[in-house]
Amino acid sequence: MKTKEPSEIAPLAGVRVIDFGQYIAGPLAAMILADLGADVVRVDPPGGPSWDHPATNMLNRNKRSITLNLKLREDVEVAHRLIATADVVIENFRPGIMERLGLGARELTDWNPRLVYLSLPGFASTDVEARDISGWEGIISAAIGQWIDMSSTRALMGVEASFSPLPLASAYGAVLGAMAVVLALYWRAGSGRGDILEVPLAAALSEGLAVRSMQIEGMPARYVDGRQREVARRREAKEPLGVNYDELQSYRSPLYRRYRCADNRHFYVAAGAQFAHHQRALALLGVPGGAGADGLPIIDEYCSTHLWPTAARRTLSSQWKEGLSAQIANAFQREPSSYWEALFAQNKLPGATVRTTQEWLKESTPLEAGLLLDVEDRRYGLMRQPANVAWLGAASAMRPAPRPASALDADREQILEELRQMEGGLHNERVETQVGGVAAGGWLDGITVLDLANVLAGPMVSGTLQRFGADVIRVEPVRPSFGPFTTMLYGMHANRGKRSAAVDLRTSRGRQVLEALIKRADVVAINATAQQLTDLGLDTESIVALNPDAVLCHVDALSGPAGGPWRNRLGYDEMAQAVTGVMARFGGGPQTPEDHMDVGTVDVLTGYAGALATVVALYARRRGVNTHLARTSLVAVGQLIQLPFMCDYDGRPPFDEPSGPNVRGTGPLYRCYQAADGWLFLACKPGELPAVTSELGIDASAEDPHLEQILERAFASERVEAVIERLRPLGVAAQRLESVESVRARFMAVDDGGSGSADTTLIFERDELHPSGHPVEIIGRCAVRSARASITAPTAAPKPAADTRSVVAELGYSDLEIRDMLERQEISESWGKEYLPS
Repeated sequence: MKTKEPSEIAPLAGVRVIDFGQYIAGPLAAMILADLGADVVRVDPPGGPSWDHPATNMLNRNKRSITLNLKLREDVEVAHRLIATADVVIENFRPGIMERLGLGARELTDWNPRLVYLSLPGFASTDVEARDISGWEGIISAAIGQWIDMSSTRALMGVEASFSPLPLASAYGAVLGAMAVVLALYWRAGSGRGDILEVPLAAALSEGLAVRSMQIEGMPARYVDGRQREVARRREAKEPLGVNYDELQSYRSPLYRRYRCADNRHFYVAAGAQFAHHQRALALLGVPGGAGADGLPIIDEYCSTHLWPTAARRTLSSQWKEGLSAQIANAFQREPSSYWEALFAQNKLPGATVRTTQEWLKESTPLEAGLLLDVEDRRYGLMRQPANVAWLGAASAMRPAPRPASALDADREQILEELRQMEGGLHNERVETQVGGVAAGGWLDGITVLDLANVLAGPMVSGTLQRFGADVIRVEPVRPSFGPFTTMLYGMHANRGKRSAAVDLRTSRGRQVLEALIKRADVVAINATAQQLTDLGLDTESIVALNPDAVLCHVDALSGPAGGPWRNRLGYDEMAQAVTGVMARFGGGPQTPEDHMDVGTVDVLTGYAGALATVVALYARRRGVNTHLARTSLVAVGQLIQLPFMCDYDGRPPFDEPSGPNVRGTGPLYRCYQAADGWLFLACKPGELPAVTSELGIDASAEDPHLEQILERAFASERVEAVIERLRPLGVAAQRLESVESVRARFMAVDDGGSGSADTTLIFERDELHPSGHPVEIIGRCAVRSARASITAPTAAPKPAADTRSVVAELGYSDLEIRDMLERQEISESWGKEYLPS
């Protein structure tokens, strides 16, 4: 087959998608595919989309529009005809709705065996208790524990019930759903058969927040951060919480927090994770290195703290951290935030000025990077929108300008005429074997991934591919560059199912080992700046020179499809939150920015986006497209999770949506309420309010300025379950705000004493024999479900370098050579005695 250059053909060109979705999740999954070249036909009811919002026009770019009344037999017949010519169907309704319309997954895939059918319900279709619950974002977040256990910061503030307007469940579900579709298409290219896919949004979000819900019994105290420690101390002493904003900062790591600058703006320092950044950041700030004159001591963080010298142990004390923070704070007060941002970038240190979303949208940097697009929208005029979260090819690659969303039903005649032409030549063969059952293995069986990444986003790329059958070999440095909090706690989730080898790439033989591994790999995954890849000899050209069939998945912090001025700046999850406006929105404004949750807002979803880009590249190569580079970035994902707000145009309403620690929702019909025995979340459409007020025996309308207070009084005397039992039969969504602990206990696997199973939306697993020596409870792989492909059950994340000897031996090295390499420290079998240093 003659290969085509990426500029000649979009990676998903020729893939036909029928999009029945409403609100965010379904339309977003289809938009991701449309941006990658798929032909997406958007099916709306005659009255138009259910969500009348500017974001709907963003979600419908690059799509064509037709309206169908699926309550009419003739329009259902048109839908059947469309599906008969389609490769993919996407919907995000509650289970059973499409079946009642005669458009259920089983019926359609029996009729069109090559069809890939994606459903994105709020809760799993097999979950008898939850499947009929409306999948509102707020309802899902309440059910999985997000609102109660938002963050250690909110706990220390004394906030019992939080709220965030970010559509995380839809974002996680859409990216995983789009990835599953491409995986099924990749497998179909070899098997000839499609698949039925389901990605419950509650499971997608719960997996994204896996590190936050993970429980490690007997976890050493050094891994409990200052906020968590202070919350526990105050609760034990029966002291009030309610810590104010400025005091909160004193419980953070001195080199991983916000500081106020001379211009009264906040600057986020993220120099506390990587060892090499500590001293350089302090030197740059003119801080002598600690509270004492002897500077910041050199510490072996991979041995137990009781073995540290006295000078090192003092860095664990709150007094030492407060002293260092005070010195850093004084340094930042000397110059404006713009000065520090430029200086940190120049010195290759991670840090960024906190911005609002409005400021980010008006910046030239994301526009130059291709992170933001100007689209001439038919309704809003010139509209600035976020780009896709996955893209192929180098920064210089040509990409077509996006088409604005079509007017409602504007493409009907064209779509129907195409349909008549396609039906004229349609040869609708049935696959002999009935659709159903499970494939012999995973979608990516036989694919080898070389993981050269660090922290969380990068390792999540290969960790995600591993669940679908890929064999992942993780290459670690012989001496770690990050502390065990970052490598081990995050790695317990991200590195499940992998093998681990430690190799010194700076040595000649270490480099030979790496090159031999690259030659055997189908995918190489790494997170680094573009300049770092070149310096390491791991850029696309170098990889392809070693292996012409390999795909490089490149994840970075602050670049876009076109690269951009910040492509060589370092960064982490929190920096993406800082620059795109997430922190300012969540904290209530630019003067009180706040991390959105402790772990998982951006990092894990970026890993999923990297995996999506990788499977698109693999599928494109299978179809003859000559592409070797799959890319995403933290900041692209930071934009995606703000999709309802990440747009600008003339006449746009103010950026004044409810935000901050005291906000409980977006209004009286969509918010948290306190009941007699806990908290509940109400998601009620205005048209449903009369039934609610009648059931509760209150007199109020949607226009009543006191509606929120009226509902507060009505719910305050009721038990949560009583309210739910009264409202759900009316079709009104209400959900108890669960804690993470209660969710984990309830959905622990049946064998481990809970009710979690393959049929429930969530399942947690307990590993009594975890290599850390601690029993570990962690969420299982429940987000992506396939009727045909198997999902690989993971083994525990290995201790770093545990597989060095066997991995190197597979390359043909003898025992004698391996022993010699170990003696010369060209390879290593361990970073330290303990898996989780105490």
